[in-house]
Amino acid sequence: MLEFGAHAFVWIGNWDTDSGNGAIRNAFAAGCDFIEIPILEPKSFDAEAHRKVLEESGLKATFSTVLPAGSHMPDEPEKAKAHLLAVLDKVAATNSTYLGGCIGYTLGHLTGAPPAKREIDTIVEVLGEVCREAKERGITLALEACNRYETYVFNSIDDTAEAVRRVGADNLKVHGDTYHMNIEEEGFYDPIRKNVDVLDYLHMSESHRGLVGTGTVQWSEVWRALKDVNFSGKLALESFAAVNEKLQAATCLWRPTNAKPEVLAGEGMKFLRDGAREHGLIT
Repeated sequence: MLEFGAHAFVWIGNWDTDSGNGAIRNAFAAGCDFIEIPILEPKSFDAEAHRKVLEESGLKATFSTVLPAGSHMPDEPEKAKAHLLAVLDKVAATNSTYLGGCIGYTLGHLTGAPPAKREIDTIVEVLGEVCREAKERGITLALEACNRYETYVFNSIDDTAEAVRRVGADNLKVHGDTYHMNIEEEGFYDPIRKNVDVLDYLHMSESHRGLVGTGTVQWSEVWRALKDVNFSGKLALESFAAVNEKLQAATCLWRPTNAKPEVLAGEGMKFLRDGAREHGLIT
């Protein structure tokens, strides 16, 4: 069944116990089915406190992470794996079952060259190991495709899907993002249609990271593709009300977006549900 959610960055730039619990409550008030929680530093993540607030609100949670500096998987596979396992433990501690994001590379780490076969082979091997650990915890993983200015490893949905298929784990999926697609893809329809077997999580993000529907993303093509493949995964609104300090350089977010959090959330969620309804994905 199609689910609608929002990334915590719609409301806050930095996640801690108090601000995170506030974002959870805001997501519930905005009518989300789930909130996407960024977990960048698992050691300081208060899983027990957040689990309680999630249960009180009846809201689901998905998680996303970015491999830390010095843990780029092709170069430091053991450090990358250790980070992911620590994150998986926190995800499990909140009774959640989904972890996406930049799980195969460090955002902002560029080499000046395309990925070498050795690098992709290492990522495939390590993700296979992490998938087995995730499955023991009942968790699905999703590898995100990001644009060429943020990573050199996986830029297109096709390339990401190829790696996911090579891993061959039934709990590893592709995490798409319309912001990155707007930069990298030749269109929005075909990448979604061709990869429906592994694509089940999509960031619904505008070309300028602000209010969806006010930029250059071809939303009609996104909706047409989702309808034609009978998409039944998760659609996560991703707009940036504030800038996360740890990701600012990697994502090049230098200025605030074009709306306040309540507008990004309220009008954004309405845009998603209205679009899905108009194209027959929901009634």
